[in-house]
Amino acid sequence: MAKNNVLVLDGENLSIQDIELFVRDPGLVAAISRQALTRVGKSSAFVAEHAKKHIIYGVNTGFGPMASYILNAGQLVELQKNLIYSHAVGMGEPINPDFVLAAMLVRLNTLSRGYSGTSPQLLESLKNIINARIIPVVPEHGAVGTSGDLVQLAHIALVLLGKGLVTFKGKTMNAEVALKQAKLKPYKLKLKEGLSLINGTAVMTGVGAFVSLQADHLLALSVRSGAIALELARAYDDSISDKLHSLRPHPGQQYIARELRRILQSSKLLRKREQLHDNFKEETDVYVIPETVQEVYSFRCIAQILGPIYETAKRTHRVIEVEMNSVTDNPIVDLSTRHILHGGNFHGDYISAEMDKLKMNMVKLTMLAERRINFFLNPNVNKTYPPFLNLKKPGLTLALQGLQFVATSTTAQSQTLAYPQYVHSIPTNGDNQDIVSMGTDSALLAAKVLENAYIVVTIELLCLAQAIDLLQIESKLSRESKRLYQAIRKSFPPIYEDRILSDELSKVLQTIKEYRV
Repeated sequence: MAKNNVLVLDGENLSIQDIELFVRDPGLVAAISRQALTRVGKSSAFVAEHAKKHIIYGVNTGFGPMASYILNAGQLVELQKNLIYSHAVGMGEPINPDFVLAAMLVRLNTLSRGYSGTSPQLLESLKNIINARIIPVVPEHGAVGTSGDLVQLAHIALVLLGKGLVTFKGKTMNAEVALKQAKLKPYKLKLKEGLSLINGTAVMTGVGAFVSLQADHLLALSVRSGAIALELARAYDDSISDKLHSLRPHPGQQYIARELRRILQSSKLLRKREQLHDNFKEETDVYVIPETVQEVYSFRCIAQILGPIYETAKRTHRVIEVEMNSVTDNPIVDLSTRHILHGGNFHGDYISAEMDKLKMNMVKLTMLAERRINFFLNPNVNKTYPPFLNLKKPGLTLALQGLQFVATSTTAQSQTLAYPQYVHSIPTNGDNQDIVSMGTDSALLAAKVLENAYIVVTIELLCLAQAIDLLQIESKLSRESKRLYQAIRKSFPPIYEDRILSDELSKVLQTIKEYRV
């Protein structure tokens, strides 16, 4: 936790909220605890001494399938540099700089555990680059998620050496120039340090931290959009009743139902089931009442649909926080037994599995929003509103018609992206990495799905706001519904006449992303 604008890292207590706060607040600086630096120093000294008489993978051997090649003492530093240079080969679009900064913070934290054999000087150098907000330009393609994020982390490691591209103070430049402007010097690698910098899951974990944060926020928004939808539908309140949901005691379902009841307790629009019974007649013939007996599933089953999403999001949060405080290097230094342990803590399956599960869940959230968009825009379904929520001249004005195309196409793309990466292992690295996690791609695709979800949920909220204006019921909304409606209307006025919406849509999308729930 940050205190006095300083986030102290000890390798054990970094949280997702810490990462969000650090990335969002340029006034925060990172520091490494004294105890951590002491551990790191002892670990580094042990590796240097142990390597004189023992074979240690990646210290005095080649890498991967070339591990049987033993190198002499004069080649060991060059080996570390070669590892970074050879793996800084990523391609494609740059990863979001916020994700990269998060990854750097995660890597610094895990190295602070003192099990990687790196020197305190390396950690101080990485810390200084982080605090200067010198962000490496890291391409999206290259990692298979075993031996961690080798390619992406190599691009981050380049910056320590004064190589590669970075963004600094809003400009893209060579790392050497940025370091000079920040009054920092390139770092000279020691034994094992190249390997320790790139052999871990920091990138997928850093991306996953933001995915987890956004998922929590989107879920809260979806609960609120669902509440407004229930108000607009004049829904019966028994679908969210405590008794109903107590009979199916999944924690997520009960939480969502409880949230809906809390939000809607101040609403003047929900109906009691008893009101329906006024239409009952003691007749033997079939007759039709004008009321809807029960709402369609996208209204009536909100808690049942969002409940499992809530539970998945909570588990993902826990997994990410365990991972960001874990040792994901190989080999690792056990000072308690004075042994070097060779293993596979770099394997990204935990992150890969969680990102894929969360991604699928967030697609379902997107689909729920899309279905309610269709409900409010289609008069054949809602039986209440003019086509596409026209406030003025249906036929002449098209109102929200175009936005439905955006929601439909974006939802369809997310449905395609929902296919899991976790099961797409392809052997590589001379079959040394014969089963891989694809965790980095899982995290990046999940981030794309969440961006899509924000778009569709924003469109749903615009539809809800337009419907509120049509019925002129703002005064009857619950307090939370009214607050959200007013936030939307501050950045996106009602559509009376067709107008160019591009700039307004960007503004309202940002409003929704920043909305405090």
